[in-house]
Amino acid sequence: MSFPTVRMRRLRKTTAMRDMLNHIDLQPSNLIYPIFVDEGIKKTVAIESMPGYSRVPINLVAEEGKLALTQGVKGVLLFGIPTKKDEAGTSAFAKNGVIQKAIEKLKKTYGEEIVVIGDVCLCEYMSHGHCGLVKDGEVLNDPTLDVLGKVAVSQAEAGADIVAPSAMMDGQVVAIREALDDAGFEQVPIMAYSAKYASGFYGPFREAAESTPKFGNRKSYQMNQGSQEEALREMELDLNEGADMIMVKPALAYLDIIGLAKANFNVPIVAYNVSGEYSMVKAAAQNGWIDEKTVIREILTGIKRAGADLIITYFAKYIKSWLNST
Repeated sequence: MSFPTVRMRRLRKTTAMRDMLNHIDLQPSNLIYPIFVDEGIKKTVAIESMPGYSRVPINLVAEEGKLALTQGVKGVLLFGIPTKKDEAGTSAFAKNGVIQKAIEKLKKTYGEEIVVIGDVCLCEYMSHGHCGLVKDGEVLNDPTLDVLGKVAVSQAEAGADIVAPSAMMDGQVVAIREALDDAGFEQVPIMAYSAKYASGFYGPFREAAESTPKFGNRKSYQMNQGSQEEALREMELDLNEGADMIMVKPALAYLDIIGLAKANFNVPIVAYNVSGEYSMVKAAAQNGWIDEKTVIREILTGIKRAGADLIITYFAKYIKSWLNST
């Protein structure tokens, strides 16, 4: 019998050898922990479609920050659920708004220890659930830009380290950059949701953030699922408008887009491992169909291998339990 000269298994022989040769070093500091802050509650409220996840009241947001830091996670991304919604999104940029209060509390408690990122969108604050101003059933692009600028400035005033526009309005990055600069926040970076696809994976998030559109859908401003070229163009436009980081959302069905982003742009690439991706794993694990910790590691390693420098993921809440498991 003739044996092969090259035996790939030689380099997989022991755990220490496999670890030594591992090309992907997934660390807690690579992850960003999303937090849903609800202005109208006094204690945590479980999110039914996201097992293990809850909306938290403003008075407990510092505890969530502590949990992130304890896990070794340095960044948190805040989503607000206000008590007041209207057709102008006024709660989104109110000085005493839910996210503004949450940012202030986190920065007062932890200072530079934690990186606080504010999601800049309007869907959670609008009575109709869309990401922009609406007239006669149409989501208006240009009038929305001024509001997004106000939201970003209000978050920066509260102490946000990064603002992350996710409304997918054309020109939103340059509008926010100009608003921040005019207000004296030249040093606040923009993490742009550049390649944000219209996706069925957002369902649990919409329950959590109470942001389901009351009519129509978001396909006129979020991206078509089939196009790589459109994604590259969106990312290039955002960078030209002043984005400091670019994001691909969702992650698992768009690993090719993450790879394209990494290959084409020399900036930090962020991937959002979204709510539906989280909930599928949790549901399958609860039914005993998969080993949850193994699958989490595999998914996040795959996202990082595709080219993501940072990953926004709900699994960040449990990183110590799955990262070190075998």
